[in-house]
Order: sequence, then C-alpha cells, then structure tokens
Amino acid sequence: MRHGKKFNHLGRQTAHRKAMFANMACSLIEHKRINTTVAKAKALRQYVEPLITKSKDDTTHNRRVVFSYLRNKFAVTELFKEISVKVADRPGGYLRIIKLGNRQGDNAPMAMVELVDYNTIYNPNNKAKKKTTRRGRSKKVQETVVETVDKSEDVKEDN
Repeated sequence: MRHGKKFNHLGRQTAHRKAMFANMACSLIEHKRINTTVAKAKALRQYVEPLITKSKDDTTHNRRVVFSYLRNKFAVTELFKEISVKVADRPGGYLRIIKLGNRQGDNAPMAMVELVDYNTIYNPNNKAKKKTTRRGRSKKVQETVVETVDKSEDVKEDN
C-alpha cells in the first residue's frame, strides 16, 4: 500500500537521496541541462522548482535556505544572479523533462532535464542573434580595397 508516500524514495536511504539530489541540482544549475533516468528526473523536478521559486526573492534568509539544500555556494550564486533574473516573470514550471529512450546497458528509461528558459530551440522569443555568414565581400568593401591598392601603386611609382 502507498499510504503516506508523497515522493519516490528511489531505493536509497534518506542521506544518500538528499546528497544525490543536491549533486544533480548543482549540475543542472551549472550546465542548464543534464541526462538522467526518468524517475530521478521527476523527483529532481520536485526538489529544484521550489528552490528556483525561492531564488526570485534575493534575501539572506532565502540564500541560506537554498544553500542548506544545494550545499554549493557557486551553484547558489549562479541560481540567484543569473537563473532567477531569467525566470522572474515565469509563474512556475522551470524545468522541462524530455524522454530520450532506454539506456544501452540496463534498458532504463532515460530523460533529459533542462531549464526551460535556456533552450533557444523551444523558445523562439528567447533566441540569441544568429550570425550571418557571407561567402564573398560586399561591394563597399571591394571598392575600398581597390582604392587602397591603387593608392599604394601610385606611391610606389613616385619613388
């Protein structure tokens, strides 16, 4: 029976589970995207989303509360300085879980967990500017190059 079971224990003791979530959350904050199993991804979402909500209000108390969960001051700094600014207007749902298929060795269902606002493919209004590549020079550049070559030849002829 499932009486009183609010979250997946993932077959681990409490200390191991908390340490694993802290490490996964720090990796997610640092890299903005990680690969893991589907069960761990769903459990990680419940662990990280309240922390991101807390990071929207940058107070000393909230920083200490988040640090007690993450145990990594660099991850806390990144969360409060960069991620909280980017998700400030979002009311929730900061993570996206994309199923990837089964793992080669043990056939475990795998998933990619990513921060929603950092994916430019799914967020068309959040795209970085695309660099344009030109195959040849523009007409203005060619004209100035020709003029400078002509001037340098005139100088050589005078000497």
